[in-house]
Amino acid sequence: MALPNLSDADRQAALKKAAEARQKRAELRAKIKSGDTSFKQVMAKSADPIVARMKVSTLLESLPGYGKAKAAKIMEELEISGSRRVQGLGARQREALMDRLG
Repeated sequence: MALPNLSDADRQAALKKAAEARQKRAELRAKIKSGDTSFKQVMAKSADPIVARMKVSTLLESLPGYGKAKAAKIMEELEISGSRRVQGLGARQREALMDRLG
């Protein structure tokens, strides 16, 4: 697939929008890590584009007491791909995560 030809203004706007989304995801991860926001609250907002586009592994690693090893173990046990994003979770995967962490 060929990349679209963007004008400089369009390219700058896209870069700014991407940077804002990354910043919002970082703020959300910080809230989760500090305990201000629970896993259940995050999953309830899964329709929000910031949450929807977050990788499940990143979300799990943001939980207090969880790191890469625990997150990978949970994802393997629940048969969730490492590249899966929150919006791509199936109903059973979402339910299994909520039972385990919610």
